[in-house]
Amino acid sequence: MSRAFRLAGLLRLRESQEAQAAGKLAAANSGLRDGHERVNRLRARAEAMPMEVDGVEALQAVAAVRASTRGMLLELDSLVESLAEEADAARDGYRLARRDALVLQKLGERHQAVLTAEDLAREQAALDEVASRSRRGKDHRS
Repeated sequence: MSRAFRLAGLLRLRESQEAQAAGKLAAANSGLRDGHERVNRLRARAEAMPMEVDGVEALQAVAAVRASTRGMLLELDSLVESLAEEADAARDGYRLARRDALVLQKLGERHQAVLTAEDLAREQAALDEVASRSRRGKDHRS
């Protein structure tokens, strides 16, 4: 068996792809968190608006602000939904990249285990040979 793991280059590529997918997932999750925070801040500002008004102009201003806020919330909700879809796609991409890398990592571990077993078998054979020679030498001296 070859000492070098023949798929080492492919393993490095898969690990690199996994790292890239992890970066995309982190960025997507960060964008989604930011989107949720923006929605929450806007909702908090909307809830903090005064409920009592003293006059027609103030009532019209509050109505305009609420209509504008409602429109912004609809846009932000749509943005957050889009960001959630991107995060889901990034999560799926990461899972696939992780799976592909794990398959090759396990193959590499098996390859290393076989090499270790071969090394141990050679070492044991050498020790057995030394012990056998030592016994033969003692038998000839007696």
